[in-house]
Amino acid sequence: QAPANFKIEFFVIRVGDWGGYMLAECDDPIIIHKLSTMLPAFEFQARPVMPIEDAVRAELETMAWRDGLKFD
Repeated sequence: QAPANFKIEFFVIRVGDWGGYMLAECDDPIIIHKLSTMLPAFEFQARPVMPIEDAVRAELETMAWRDGLKFD
């Protein structure tokens, strides 16, 4: 049974090819590592992502910090 903090959003297979893609939500990288270890016949590539709104907010904060730097 999948852990409570692991949710598969979707799982698709490539047409005419071996392999596919899974979008899953999980807040614990150890769970992802366990999944990839449990299924050694598959190749896994975990690519963490975040909502675009969070990314833009972080970028704007960083740009504001950078623009406030004083160079002598």
